[in-house]
Amino acid sequence: MKKAVIPVIGAAIVGVSFLTFRSGSAESGRITLQHDDPATVARGAEIYAAQCASCHGENLEGEPDWRVTGPDGRLPAPPHDASGHTWHHDGDALFRLTKFGIAQMIGDPDFATNMPIYEGILSDDEIVAVLSYIKSTWPEDIRQRHDEMESMK
Repeated sequence: MKKAVIPVIGAAIVGVSFLTFRSGSAESGRITLQHDDPATVARGAEIYAAQCASCHGENLEGEPDWRVTGPDGRLPAPPHDASGHTWHHDGDALFRLTKFGIAQMIGDPDFATNMPIYEGILSDDEIVAVLSYIKSTWPEDIRQRHDEMESMK
């Protein structure tokens, strides 16, 4: 009887791990954007409008000359639409950048940026919602390329 219980417990642990991994929980160490979930995307659009649009643009267009360092020594906010580079980064990197900031992500505490750190401002679910909204706006071919990149991890 004990031998029959062990595989069941093992299967349950694997199942729970799979569900946690797929859900995109920050605790799992893997973020899965939910760009196909209308409720998540709608929530993300609202949060984006309130927290991000003032710099990254109402239409995700970013600031002018976003690749050229400004007089303050900082780069302007990049676009999050298909013309930018956001889609070149996986969900985990985008999540960490948003939550913890660029300086921590690149290991340079002196890196100067205008990008706020959203830890303590937005919850993990809110960050995922914003990133999901952004991804939902990309053309289908770019979303597919992003999905392929994500599946390689």
